[in-house]
Amino acid sequence: MVYTQYGPPEVVRLQEIDIPMVKAGEVLIKIHATTVNRTDCGFRSANYFIVRFFSGLFKPRAKILGCEFAGEIEAVGGDVSNFKPGDRVFGYDDTHFGGHGEYKVMAASGALAMIPEGMNYIEAAPLTEGSHYALGNIRAAKVKKGDTVMVYGATGAIGSAAVQLLKHFGAYVVAVSNTKNVELVTSLGADEVIDYQTQRFAETTHRFDFVFDAVGKCSFHLCKPLLKSKGIYISTELGRNSENVWLALFTPMGGGRKVLFPLPTINQADVLMIRKLAGSGDFKPVIDRTYPLEQLVEAYQYVETGQKTGNVVITLENSDRL
Repeated sequence: MVYTQYGPPEVVRLQEIDIPMVKAGEVLIKIHATTVNRTDCGFRSANYFIVRFFSGLFKPRAKILGCEFAGEIEAVGGDVSNFKPGDRVFGYDDTHFGGHGEYKVMAASGALAMIPEGMNYIEAAPLTEGSHYALGNIRAAKVKKGDTVMVYGATGAIGSAAVQLLKHFGAYVVAVSNTKNVELVTSLGADEVIDYQTQRFAETTHRFDFVFDAVGKCSFHLCKPLLKSKGIYISTELGRNSENVWLALFTPMGGGRKVLFPLPTINQADVLMIRKLAGSGDFKPVIDRTYPLEQLVEAYQYVETGQKTGNVVITLENSDRL
């Protein structure tokens, strides 16, 4: 599924292209499943102009989106020893993307790992996007065992991953969710769930070491009274007038409650950690819907309603072993 200009979901269209050539240090992956997520939507629409500095000022350089995927190693280039043809892998690539196609190449040293035993391609495809954003923010907040953490927006790909990862690290988790997903979020390990449709989250008596706005719909102003004296607020969005970036520059100077705005990164070590957590059962991505690749536009439209729970997975026709 190719896009050659920025815009709404309809700019993406089905197109036949050549299978990419694998070079030294690279692997060729036959994609079985991928996802549509906030990263793909952001790069496709370029509504945040800053995206264009990474993807192309006037038009996209990488014409096939899809940052996370699961598939099978089809071929390896020279100097590759950690993967071989036939290996079942999952990974993340928001530099070259390519998951929304039948084949992609990437560096064998990149954010790529073997799929845990017993997990199929549909289950493995959404392992990395939400979890690596959550993991990066948890690390930035230096969460430790016994910390009290609020996850605002606990039902998205990032929020649902954050709840599970925070419990793995030993935090006490208060999750904010809508009514229909209270039971789901509880099953993910949340110690308490605030139903924002029937309760005001700001009236909680808890005081938090870390408030994580996993959907970017809250603000430091609203959450500051809920923070402990040196508590941390992090949002996954820039905020109104990019306020979270500016607050991250100035609030740490006061030595009290502060905003951080860490830039997301991911490497092979992170993916191996995610693999270990998935293999042990400490992390399992929540899947909302699946669409075939040919219905990618519809998948984008659904994701952009902001109503999805967890992840939206895309399957490919060449996938006879999902």
